[in-house]
Amino acid sequence: METKKYQEFTGQPRLPEFAVPRRYDLYLKPDLDACKFSGAVQITVDVVSATKYLVLNAAELSVDSKSVHFKTPTKVMEAAAVEMCEEDEIAVIEFVESLPVGEGVLSMSFEGTLNDQMNGFYRSVDEHNGVKKNMAVTQFEPANARRCFPCWDEPACKATFKITLEVPSELVALSNMPVVEEKVDGNLKRVSYQESPIMSTYLVAVVVGLFDYVEDQTPDGIAVRVYCKVGKADQGKFALDVAVKTLGIYKEYFAVPYSLPKLDMVAIPDFAGGAMENYGLVTYRETVLLYDEEHSAAAEKQTIATVLAHELAHQWFGNLVTMEWWTDLWLNEGFASWISYLAVDSLFPDWQIWTQFLDESSEGLCLDGLLESHPIEVDINHAAEINEIFDAISSRKGASVIRMLQSYLGAECFQEESGEPVSKLMNSWTKQKGYPVIFVKLQDQKLEFEQSQFSLGCPPGDGQWIVPVTLCCGAYETRRNFLLQAKSEMHDIKDLLGASIFKSNSWVKVNVDQTGFYRVKYDEDLLMRLRYAIEKNYLSTMDRYGILDDSYALSEACHQSLASLLALMGAYKQENDYAVLSNLISISRKVVRITADAAPELLDDIKLFFINLFQYSAERLGWDPKPGESHLDAMLRGELLNALSFFEHEETQKEAIRRFHIFLDDRNTPVLPPDLRRVAYVTVMMKVTKSNRVGYDSLLRIYRESDISLEKIWILDSLGSCKDPEIIDEMLNFLLSSEVRSQDVICGVGRVSREGRETTWKWLKENWDQIVETYGAGFLVMGFIVSVVSPFSTHEKATEVEEFFASRMKPFIVRSLKQSIERVHINARWVQSIRNEKELAHVVKELAYRKD
Repeated sequence: METKKYQEFTGQPRLPEFAVPRRYDLYLKPDLDACKFSGAVQITVDVVSATKYLVLNAAELSVDSKSVHFKTPTKVMEAAAVEMCEEDEIAVIEFVESLPVGEGVLSMSFEGTLNDQMNGFYRSVDEHNGVKKNMAVTQFEPANARRCFPCWDEPACKATFKITLEVPSELVALSNMPVVEEKVDGNLKRVSYQESPIMSTYLVAVVVGLFDYVEDQTPDGIAVRVYCKVGKADQGKFALDVAVKTLGIYKEYFAVPYSLPKLDMVAIPDFAGGAMENYGLVTYRETVLLYDEEHSAAAEKQTIATVLAHELAHQWFGNLVTMEWWTDLWLNEGFASWISYLAVDSLFPDWQIWTQFLDESSEGLCLDGLLESHPIEVDINHAAEINEIFDAISSRKGASVIRMLQSYLGAECFQEESGEPVSKLMNSWTKQKGYPVIFVKLQDQKLEFEQSQFSLGCPPGDGQWIVPVTLCCGAYETRRNFLLQAKSEMHDIKDLLGASIFKSNSWVKVNVDQTGFYRVKYDEDLLMRLRYAIEKNYLSTMDRYGILDDSYALSEACHQSLASLLALMGAYKQENDYAVLSNLISISRKVVRITADAAPELLDDIKLFFINLFQYSAERLGWDPKPGESHLDAMLRGELLNALSFFEHEETQKEAIRRFHIFLDDRNTPVLPPDLRRVAYVTVMMKVTKSNRVGYDSLLRIYRESDISLEKIWILDSLGSCKDPEIIDEMLNFLLSSEVRSQDVICGVGRVSREGRETTWKWLKENWDQIVETYGAGFLVMGFIVSVVSPFSTHEKATEVEEFFASRMKPFIVRSLKQSIERVHINARWVQSIRNEKELAHVVKELAYRKD
């Protein structure tokens, strides 16, 4: 590009504002055999100030410069020059004379490639009767419409779209709007769609392929369809039912009906994310849309419901009303995440989904405890940076802050004018990164509250928040609220809680039901009282979850000893709740991994302690599903048994392997239902060695014979559990073979055992160039870095990682790489802190061999 001539347009985060689009008339003709496409676009443009240039987004496209012209009511102006700047992903179109202010039509023809990177206009591959067939799919969020057609690819540049597709006549062709005309001409057909309402380019969608579907209608007459592989239409029925009901829930909540005449949802075989909320044509990974009564686990049913509710929320909050720029992405993602739980709770109250929402909050707190976190509202200076903020800050912290605000205001006030200082309160949470830890002390019948910024890797920071503090004392009837705005405050027990005296057996729980996005650190006396309250089951499920989660984070940050965390965990021996036990399992696994690095001599006793901790619940559930058991028990059984196998409980491992061998002989046997498959697969892989690889070969055989996406993912998830580095190396190379879909590779990489860490790091370095070439600037490349780098626990390894990537830095990996390296330093500090704990060995021994 002639940089000097056009330098005023390059290096900018945003397009110039002297012209804005109003309407796109878009024609696309994908060639599925050659994996190419051609197209033409006429863009009605409003020129708001006289200019000789039009600047719009285009990337990886070949524009026919002779086809470019601008038509006004009085004349047609040919382009004098068309220059493509690939680095900035823009096309600069120069005209000999200034374009007149007012409306005109910019026209051009172009060609592109159906890529394999699962973004832009890309190729997905399906199989029909043993024959592989290509399909064409779009994934434009956040900034990839420009890879399909030249456009103003910014969310604020809304326009209407009139789309026409020319495709093979036997294929299904879908877009955002219903079909208005279809003309067949031999082997091709030309499909035209209704003009859309105004919308952003990232919401435009096209899908072309072979599909079956199931359909229904809402009471308002909205046509709803679920499209999937030919022959698997029945697997779309659960999602269809949830979708129809969810549209009704949102219509009532927003007091605005769904704004399009139809809603299509499509299961895509190759899909980088989980789902995408394209207006009227929502695309999904197969595993988060299709439910098979025979082969899907209970957890998958819940995933489908929550993901679907999230995407449909976007049809209002994101699609109908759209953020001006990606700085406000959290309003899209945070609100959709929060309200998806409201919808699912309405549909499936027995799932206790709001308790499971705490998993979302925990992930947000975990990421936001890093120095390399970012504010909810974050400046974006280049399109390549946008992908990096599709993270736990935008979605999970965003959702958690919304929940905190709703809890503070009350559900009714939240939907209306409240009269509260909402803007001031929210600014302290959205415009600065991080969150507070509230230190709570009891002294002379007074409670002292002090806030400072929580950090996983260093001493508390200087941030200060307006914190909605909730607390109760000894019973939930004594709940009180106040805003903590200063760094510290002292409150008299009598004034605050109405209690005349703080009794010896009383307890105080701050952040009741974990509605606030902050951590709480109690003094030792208050923590001891809470341990007793947990043992006696005095606390709510959410509070039991929250105390555990905060304690783990404080230990990881070296603000609390591991011995203290383990003593607290011992209070959960009679725990029955799914969400609490699931978090307890997750934390137990992390403790085992860090202990293996810090104090391997204690590892056997710590594993024994955890085995004893989970035995009660595992024995209550047993191996075999019970008639009429709850959805939560069905999910919990697999998690508990998987944990016991991970901790090398001999009886669990023997039974898992026994059932696996029965399953090998008969894939329809009831001894290994879907909820237990992963337990068996992981256990088998834990026993595989170079000299005894039968289990590994058996799993690969199941993988190759299965046409069930979930089954394949469970197997990939389990392969990394092997402890033999040579098998791990073989497994990693298998992941990059043509047998594994690109979207699924990360499933195997993300579950590698501690013994396979170095092998995986070596493999990543050797294959880095191929990985970047294969995946481009997408979410999956960041996933490789996080999965492989984050588990290390020495400062030396962090330096090694930095040195490797120093010459391989890309804008789209900067934040993820820095966060991963910071996690390595956090792990290293935690390892050293554990080694310095003088009482740890004694506490571990006491817990492991305690007789209750």
